[in-house]
Parts: sequence; C-alpha cells; structure tokens
Amino acid sequence: MLFIVGIGPGRLDDMTLRARAVLERCDTVVGYTTYIRLIEPLIAGKQVIASGMTREQERCLQALDEARSGKIVALISSGDSGVYGMAGLVLELSGRSSSAAEIPIEIVPGVPAFIAAAAALGAPLMNDCAIVSLSDLLTPWATIEKRLTAAAAGDFVTCLYNPKSAARTEQIERAIKIFLRHRGADTPAAIVRSVSRPEEKIIRTTLARVPDFDIDMLCLVIIGNSATVTQGTWMITRRGYAV
Repeated sequence: MLFIVGIGPGRLDDMTLRARAVLERCDTVVGYTTYIRLIEPLIAGKQVIASGMTREQERCLQALDEARSGKIVALISSGDSGVYGMAGLVLELSGRSSSAAEIPIEIVPGVPAFIAAAAALGAPLMNDCAIVSLSDLLTPWATIEKRLTAAAAGDFVTCLYNPKSAARTEQIERAIKIFLRHRGADTPAAIVRSVSRPEEKIIRTTLARVPDFDIDMLCLVIIGNSATVTQGTWMITRRGYAV
C-alpha cells in the first residue's frame, strides 16, 4: 500500500488526524530531507528514505518499489501533496508499468501553505483566488507570465509560490510589474516566510513595495484584489456580506 501524504505546512498540530494515523500505520516513510525532519517525532523506529532537492522522481520510484515489496509506505509532501507536491508524479509513474499499477494508492490531503499563510494574515482569500508558482524550471516563463496577467486582469487575490531563489532573482519583480498594470500601488499585500514553523515571519506591505523586502524560496506572497483592505494587522478581502 502506498499513501501519498500531505503533512501540512510545518507545525505538527497543523497536520490532519488522517495524516497522523497513516504515519502511525506505515512501515516506511519516503520524503525530502527537510520535510522528514519536520515529522521526526512521529516516525521514530520506522524505515526512513530521505533525499535532497531535484530527486523527486527517484523518491517516487523508491516509494513504489517499497510498496511493491509488501510494505505500507508513506510518501510525504509538505502542505498538500496535490499542490506542487508528489501526488501527480506518483500517479504518472505508477501508470507506466503493470506491476506498479497494481499497487493500491491513497492520497491523503493536507493543509497547503497558502491556506496557512492566509490564516496567519486574517481572511484575504474570502473570494475567488489564484495560486501561481514563479519557478520556471519546469514551466516556461512565457506561460507563467500569461497566467499572472490573467490573474491580475481578473481581479483574483493571488498567492505566489517560489517567488525568488539564488538563481531566479528577477521573476518576483516582473510579476509585481504585471500586477501594477491592473491594480493600485497601495493594494494590500504580504510576504509570509516559513509559515507554521518556529521561524515564521510575516511582512505586511503594499503591492508596489513587495520587491523591497528580502524574499526567498521559503516565502509565499499574497496580493490582494480590489476588495482587499487592511484592518489593524488583519488583511481582509470583503465578500459583500457586511452592509
């Protein structure tokens, strides 16, 4: 049996009861080293297969092999495994061989980082929203730019994943310029780093000022829309209930 488990954004108490139950049940846990560390208290005594970045396919194949050998396996992703996680890749790979296709697979949902970040800010996602990754390692920038333009023009509250890395330094500035064509410079925005982890940091700012702050791969940027306001420290997108 192979479980594809979303372990949530970081804190163990932000993990679902279903995910915890699966981790207790499984024999083997496979995952990215950083995410394995987040759940160490829950997997003591189990076989652990950890690996670094860029080895996603290898982890998925290892998880399938372990399950094929008769073990109960949990392949973990941070947040939700279907939001920039391992679920899609495992399902693709399992369909390529008859033996892998026979392995029972169950996908266990988790709390995505953008949901945890929104909760930390208040209620910025009260109406329609979009999530876009700025990483162009697997998606051409032209495609990302098209999606950003559509989200900005459509007045969607937008959550930006993977906004900046050591090798990708210009994408966040380009994204903000796209949004400034469609909304005011003073539109509420926020940068949430390491949400739901001990080192969590929140920067409340405006759309135009987002590029002025230190941003890295641990950050998630949320850009409000025409109905988003700040109320003290809260970021709220009005849905229209209040009259």
